[in-house]
Amino acid sequence: MAVATAHANSNIAFIKYWGNSDNHLRLPSNPSISMNLNGLFTKTTVRWDESLASDVLTLNHMVASGEALNRVSKHMDSLRNHLKLTSFAEITSENNFPTGAGIASSASAFAALTVAAVAATDQIVSERTLTTLARLGSGSASRSVPDGFVEWYTGETHEASYAESFAPSDYWSLVDVIAIVSDEHKAVVSKVGHTSANTSDLQQARVAGARERLAICKQAIIDQDFATFAEVVERDSNLMHAVMMTSKPPLFYWKPASLAVMELVTKLRLDGVNVCYTLDAGPNVHCLCLAKDVGAVQNALQTLGGAIVDIRTAATGLGASVIDTNP
Repeated sequence: MAVATAHANSNIAFIKYWGNSDNHLRLPSNPSISMNLNGLFTKTTVRWDESLASDVLTLNHMVASGEALNRVSKHMDSLRNHLKLTSFAEITSENNFPTGAGIASSASAFAALTVAAVAATDQIVSERTLTTLARLGSGSASRSVPDGFVEWYTGETHEASYAESFAPSDYWSLVDVIAIVSDEHKAVVSKVGHTSANTSDLQQARVAGARERLAICKQAIIDQDFATFAEVVERDSNLMHAVMMTSKPPLFYWKPASLAVMELVTKLRLDGVNVCYTLDAGPNVHCLCLAKDVGAVQNALQTLGGAIVDIRTAATGLGASVIDTNP
């Protein structure tokens, strides 16, 4: 059968996905909004092979086994079921950024895997369906399939929980300056946190207010209103981490350096720099700013010295795409 290679960018959520109404289907407890991150990507090649006795995964140049292979094979089972295939696959995948450190590596990984796996067949699948299939591997992967600024709907069924673009990548000159304070793989993966979210006394309140925060955030993007955008993005991030910290067992992703960056960003905004912070399930801080303020943000982060392992900068990116196919 054919071979296909796909490319998918990571994404950063402005209104967060945390917790599921259905863990099996990964139906989110609340809708979310994100933007794709240009230049922070996963490239994945899938070759369906009837001679294989099981799926084979090479991840970042190393043959994978254990939980990594099991998770990918489980997702391939979902794709096999949808595509009505029986073949196993040889999969080669690599990220150009740290894995499992709060930069949505699973989002780009499962978006690229889904798009490549489908492209390596002769079947035509709509973008909307691709987002639902990617969601089965990683909820946030649904948002890495469409272009630019993306909304992911909750839905009560598999088909109804999909993602779509509401503004193209060149609509607003937002840039994510990522302060990497740790490139280590987090001890507790996001999947575990999603299942424990409802043990927090705060999760119900967070979910109850999510649609209002999303409406405010979406309108701020459409209006290119950074002040409103900054306030709601930081509030939503803080709410998610409050749920994490009050779950059972509690999840503490912030490090001292994370707090130092957050405090620095707050000061910068008071000084007139268009910047705000948000953190996914990890210690690294996404400093969202206007393109004209990137230099000021980068220079300020460098004053923190050894607290910052690296600084990565990403403008708004395109959706997932097929970059090569071979029969």
